[in-house]
Amino acid sequence: MERLTQGMLHEYQHDAVNFIIENPSCALFLECGLGKTITTLTALSSLVNQYEIIKTLVVAPKRVVATVWAQEAQKWTHTDYLTFSSVIGSPAQRERALEKKADVYLINYENLVWLIEHKTIDFDFDALIFDEFSKMKAFNSKRFKAVKKVLPCVNRVIGLTGTPAPNSLLDLWSLSYILDRGKRLGKAYTGFRERYFQSDYMGYNWKPHAGSATEIHSLLEDICLTLTADEYLKLPRRIDNIIEVELPSAARHEYDELESDCLIKFEGQSLAVQNPAILTNKLLQFSNGAVYTDDEGTYKIVHDAKLEALDDIIQEAVGNPVLVAYNYKSDLSRLRERFPKAEHINDAPDTIERWNKGEIDILLAHPASAGHGLNLQDGGNTIVWFGLNWSLELYLQFNARLYRQRQTKPVFIHHIVTKDSVDQSVIESLQNKDQTQQALLDALKWGMSQRMKRKKVVT
Repeated sequence: MERLTQGMLHEYQHDAVNFIIENPSCALFLECGLGKTITTLTALSSLVNQYEIIKTLVVAPKRVVATVWAQEAQKWTHTDYLTFSSVIGSPAQRERALEKKADVYLINYENLVWLIEHKTIDFDFDALIFDEFSKMKAFNSKRFKAVKKVLPCVNRVIGLTGTPAPNSLLDLWSLSYILDRGKRLGKAYTGFRERYFQSDYMGYNWKPHAGSATEIHSLLEDICLTLTADEYLKLPRRIDNIIEVELPSAARHEYDELESDCLIKFEGQSLAVQNPAILTNKLLQFSNGAVYTDDEGTYKIVHDAKLEALDDIIQEAVGNPVLVAYNYKSDLSRLRERFPKAEHINDAPDTIERWNKGEIDILLAHPASAGHGLNLQDGGNTIVWFGLNWSLELYLQFNARLYRQRQTKPVFIHHIVTKDSVDQSVIESLQNKDQTQQALLDALKWGMSQRMKRKKVVT
């Protein structure tokens, strides 16, 4: 494997390294593919060499803990000396990992509360790094409350994410608090919300006052560095393709009844419980081809239209590797049955390595487990969205596994969309990139209403 040197970093990465060193508490809002891991490791290496930090805790998604940080450090000559300990596994295994001497300790978000409760009295980390910082946005979560307790113990806090506020400016309060303990946006979430936002008459949806976005960003600009791929990267050509599939007549009739019932429920519920993901769960399942019939995971197959479309795509790929995004476990089961040679990203520890070597023709992955931090661009240049979901963050992150730096081929992103279904509302929402709750609800309601009108005209 080619050895990489510090001199091979881009100029914007050197600027980001200096930004981290000069700002003990800061956030890097770097879009996918800009190399935030090696940028942070480079700054970390410099601080270790200057004896400014001895022990660092990196909090990251589980798969990133297992496959990204230590592996990335080994690729570069100026960071390969750093030692790592992964605090994962059973409580006993985590205990042993904490006792091991290392420069960097890695832990997944799910175990963070355990760690803080375990080490509250002796939280001896000099630096705290949050990879995918947006996972700390829930101000009332146990995770956020636990982190608040140990902030006075650390000298440096670094937040890394490509999506600083995926749903709303409201999310920025908790991220800012972790960096400055309330100095810029206030010490209380309610105070921040009341100052910069206005609620609807029901008090459920909050919209920023005119000028609030500018003021909030201005308050944070000294500790937040934002870099976009369009500004700094020469990315490969990207071809997006929407492949519509028709439901068989029996399935179409059943879907229409299901969507009609959903629209009635939608209009009858208060805004407090109008969650697009929950309201459309059955519809999305149906669009993919299988609907759960109980809480035990039993499902019935209603059509194979998407499987047939995927089969065509794979045939046209002529042996070139294909990365497939699914949404439900029922999708995964049916995909495995239809394509026996397909492998799942969690099948084995070396699956990602084998994919990047071109040894896997079809790789199945859920966006939530493969959407952050993984470098898959060496293994292929074709993504197929078999099952869509409402999350713009997951959508962008998953696409960026192949559409990123060092990708040498044009990237094809195919979206298999069931015609006249909720799939069309989802894809429209993702393309518009408006992920406020109200925007999602508006897109959903409008799409469903339009489809119902068309059906009435036809009948």
